[in-house]
Amino acid sequence: MNAAILCVGRLKEPWQRAGVEEYLKRLSRYGKYSVEQVDDAPDSLGARALEKEGEALLKRIRPGDHVVALCVEAEATDSPGLAQCLRRWAALGSRTVLVIGGSNGLSAAVLARADEKLSFSRLTFPHGLMRVILLEQLYRAERILAGEPYHK
Repeated sequence: MNAAILCVGRLKEPWQRAGVEEYLKRLSRYGKYSVEQVDDAPDSLGARALEKEGEALLKRIRPGDHVVALCVEAEATDSPGLAQCLRRWAALGSRTVLVIGGSNGLSAAVLARADEKLSFSRLTFPHGLMRVILLEQLYRAERILAGEPYHK
C-alpha cells in the first residue's frame, strides 16, 4: 500500500507525535505510509480560512492520487470493512491520500476532489487525535489483511 495522510495543522502534544511515529513505524512493514501537514489558517481570516486550508491541501494532491476525505457526513465502516477498502485502494496502483481537515473541517473544493468519503464516527475528534486513530486503524486493517492476530 502506498498511502499519505494529509492533514491540517501541526501536532502540539508530545503524546500525539509519539503515537503517529509509533504507528508509522509499525505500518512500514506493510507499505509506504507517510504523514504530510499543511498549516492551519489563522482564525482572523474568518470564512476564508477554510478555503485557504483547502488550497494548501489541494497543492499536495497529485493528479493520479486516489483521494479519501474523512468527514462525519460520510458512511462509516468497521475494521474489517476498512481492511477491504485498503485492499481495493492498493489494487488501484496509485497513491491513496487520506485527508483530515482542521478544526473547520474540509473545504468544498477538497470534498469535490475526493474520490470517496469515509467517516470513523458521527463524533467530532480533535484533528491531532484523529491522526493517531486513523493510523492505528490502518495498522489494524493491514494486520487483518495479513491474517495476523490483532483484530479482536
